[in-house]
Amino acid sequence: MNLTLKVWRQENGKAAGRIETYPATGIPVEASFLEMLDIVNQDLIEKGEEPIAFDHDCREGICGACSLTINGISHGPEEAITACQLHMRSFKDGDTIWIEPFRARAFPVIRDLIVDRSAFDRIVQAGGFISVRTGSAQDANAIPVPKDDAEDAFDAAACIGCGACVAACKNASAMLFVAAKASHLNMLPQGVPEKNRRTSHMVAAMEKEGFGGCTNQYECSAVCPKSIGPGFIARLNRDYSKAAFKETLG
Repeated sequence: MNLTLKVWRQENGKAAGRIETYPATGIPVEASFLEMLDIVNQDLIEKGEEPIAFDHDCREGICGACSLTINGISHGPEEAITACQLHMRSFKDGDTIWIEPFRARAFPVIRDLIVDRSAFDRIVQAGGFISVRTGSAQDANAIPVPKDDAEDAFDAAACIGCGACVAACKNASAMLFVAAKASHLNMLPQGVPEKNRRTSHMVAAMEKEGFGGCTNQYECSAVCPKSIGPGFIARLNRDYSKAAFKETLG
């Protein structure tokens, strides 16, 4: 298949960005989106031109590195997948595809399609911890956990920190990310001792990083590659209210 790519190019975070047009010819329909970019980059290299910089790692949908906005949608038109899992059969021969980096003040562009998402790391560092002994494995039934709580915590832990939720939100809110990272610890017995401190610290770190506020439009869940639901945001709001109330009581 033959395609036309409209790609965001930017030499560094301080340079002015622009859209460049590139032909993508002879692309196999079974190729992934990132493999398609590899083919285009090989052509650019052979012509002596600068290849398109984009982030990637596992190419299996678990690392969250492939932070691309494709035709205006985080990770592209298919549901519950990352950009590396998107295949070219999702497009038609002759299509024009717009490719841009995730857009958020807290995600500054490093180069071309690569953004700095270290703000997520600092949020997790602010509160994503437990203080119980973790030096050796415990017996499976040593700490009983209700099945529903275990399943919900596992759903929250599925977050890969890709940032699609931020890029899709009109306010560039990180509420879904923070809710997932806080909830998967807060819902388990091991995370209860630090629950209030964890919640307040992570929310404070999110605000410090410059992410916007949540207005419950649910774009975040719609583009989440792991289908993490907005119910976790409601849970985070409840946990934060309780933590703030206890802080006022001293």
